[in-house]
Amino acid sequence: MNTKEIINILPENIIKLVNLEKMGLLQEIRIKAGKKTILQLGEDEIITNYIATLEDIKAILQRISNYSIYAYDEEIRQGYITIRGGHRVGICGTCVIERGNVKTIKDVASLNIRICNEIIGCSNKIFNYIIQGREVLNTIIISPPRCGKTTLLRDLGRNISNGIKNINFSGKKVCVIDERSEISSCYNGMPQLDVGLRTDVLDGCPKSEGIMMVIRSMSPEVIMCDEIGTIPDMDSIIKAANSGVSIITTIHGYGIEDLYAREVFKDIMENNIFSRAIVLSNKEGVGTVDYIYDFKKKSHIYRG
Repeated sequence: MNTKEIINILPENIIKLVNLEKMGLLQEIRIKAGKKTILQLGEDEIITNYIATLEDIKAILQRISNYSIYAYDEEIRQGYITIRGGHRVGICGTCVIERGNVKTIKDVASLNIRICNEIIGCSNKIFNYIIQGREVLNTIIISPPRCGKTTLLRDLGRNISNGIKNINFSGKKVCVIDERSEISSCYNGMPQLDVGLRTDVLDGCPKSEGIMMVIRSMSPEVIMCDEIGTIPDMDSIIKAANSGVSIITTIHGYGIEDLYAREVFKDIMENNIFSRAIVLSNKEGVGTVDYIYDFKKKSHIYRG
């Protein structure tokens, strides 16, 4: 993790709160005007004694926007700004509404600096379970919040894109539909995290539209996206699968039962879109693989 980019945007009073020796554990810095600043270090929440000011927040906004906040109107409208290194700064304040949509956010009084981490190789031990020869099997990662599903998804994409010589798996063309800029963490259109040699990223694009766009224009062999959950998402995934493209995606959940229980997933389940499910938890730390399920055999083929 490149900590320099985080330190560069913080006022001196907040830098003093951060133990640089523990930066590797830092996940979030939550800053609210008039409230104590909170650090998230792994599973530990540290409530500091420092009460942030509006001046602190203004200083951070100026630094993350290179002193031109209006140039970031489009990102602010989405509620965040991505900075160099792939770190994301969430923004809350007063929403300005125009024609029923958020135009921008003013009077910003709350920031959440989310530190971007990647774990290279975290998918290695389960990689063989999502391929069959040279084919990448349609796979869904099911996980509660903060259990590492996006980190695992990213690393699977990197391995698929680069290929793995020691198992004779050749790299494939991958397209990432990164609606919320969390998989590749693009900055000025360039991925800040390692998503692989043969990977193209469509950043900030709705999944349902992006899937069809890359099928038409980029000839992908594998499409990856995070947190599907709408009917248009499902329709696009079915169309992609029917066109011969492999799909790897994620949902919030606790097991395969969530796929069968939610009405929105009815069509993809009835069409037998997925071959594998990887179910995560934090039972033994973030990223614990509880089990891998084979939908064709209707059985578990791996237990953590």
